[in-house]
Amino acid sequence: MGFFSLLGAGTKRWVWFVVPLLFLLLIIIGRLISFSQEGPSVLGVRAVLFEGGLWVLLILSAWVLARRTAAFAPSILKSSDIFQPKILILALIVAAITGGLILSQKRVGQRLTPRIAQKVMAADPLADLPDGLHVALCGSGSPLPDLRRASACTAVIAGKDLYLIDTGPGSERKLELMHLNPGKVKAVFLTHFHSDHIGDLGELMLKRWSGGARKIPVDVYGPDGVEIVVQGFNNAYSLDKAYRILHHGPETVPPSGAGGTARTFSFPSGKEETVVLNETGLKVTAFRVDHTPVEPAVGYRFDYKGRSVVISGDTRPVPSLTQQARKADLLVIEALQPKMVAMLKEAANTVGRTNTAKILGDIPSYHTSPEDAAKIAAQAGVGHLLLTHILPPLPVSDLKAAFLGDAGKLYHGPITIGEDGMLFSLPAGTQKIQRKWLL
Repeated sequence: MGFFSLLGAGTKRWVWFVVPLLFLLLIIIGRLISFSQEGPSVLGVRAVLFEGGLWVLLILSAWVLARRTAAFAPSILKSSDIFQPKILILALIVAAITGGLILSQKRVGQRLTPRIAQKVMAADPLADLPDGLHVALCGSGSPLPDLRRASACTAVIAGKDLYLIDTGPGSERKLELMHLNPGKVKAVFLTHFHSDHIGDLGELMLKRWSGGARKIPVDVYGPDGVEIVVQGFNNAYSLDKAYRILHHGPETVPPSGAGGTARTFSFPSGKEETVVLNETGLKVTAFRVDHTPVEPAVGYRFDYKGRSVVISGDTRPVPSLTQQARKADLLVIEALQPKMVAMLKEAANTVGRTNTAKILGDIPSYHTSPEDAAKIAAQAGVGHLLLTHILPPLPVSDLKAAFLGDAGKLYHGPITIGEDGMLFSLPAGTQKIQRKWLL
């Protein structure tokens, strides 16, 4: 579209605008048809408004150009250019294609659905990953609503084994949208027990059980209190468990595999860290962080075949995090921008939402700012800084610079503001960190 628009402007012939106009019109018609069948979405409506505005702009551009070059008669309807055979034939072709698509939607849909379904069912990103450590964000958001981010969830793949750190609301569905099969989850590690870190644990346990015909419940690691959380979800899903066994049969959903098993760990006296898993070349170390008044709260370090990843959990800056992050390849750390949260607080007060304003005023005290995250990364000498638990939400990418603040001045390595679907690969035996998208 841009090419033909520039061609029209460069040659001063309005007829070149016909191609982008017809193309845009076809897109708009397609969206409206989609709305009629599936209902409008916020993003879809925005797209139509943008495309409609662009269409009007192109019409006006063609009109002005035609008037200036005297290509028009005083009335558009009298313009001989419009009724040239080539233009009429092109318009008829576009109309025929549009009509054909409208009339054949059902048939096309019936033919495409099996192919799409097979492709989706067969998708397995794990199969193509090289041996090493891999980190995928299945939830990079916070408790505040965010269209682009689920709540806290990080997937770590060591070799071919899939582990989850936290299971915030919306994260299980995001995991499946990334084609990471919940049935393959080997274990879950919880950093603390705020709702935005555990809200989807029940869904994850259910989908792991039913998606993998598991005969043993998933292990859920966490500090003291994890047994209460796991038992609570087991109880809440007990009726659902019975329904599914009756419906699908014990061969499909073995009764013994439902739910989770709490694996509580504690720290040796005077120690800030403890190894909670050490098998198949993977060592997982839990360490204390400071999320006061939330106690206990922990972060995790994953070491596998010479590659290392540290996940902070929710915390204010604390020496134990810097120590555990030392020389790590990738530091995945939560980030809250205090200046932007202060603006939200002021807005809440302005409209009389005093309770919300109070909470927004409280939360910066037990989180880490992007600048503090950058300081930790610089002090620890990490290879790459990945910010997650993004607070406040960033509805447009133009806000990223304001969110980072002075972080780039404090840490000179690569900094990434995390988004759901990001995958970072750390192949064994190399120093590489490769990024791709799973959404």
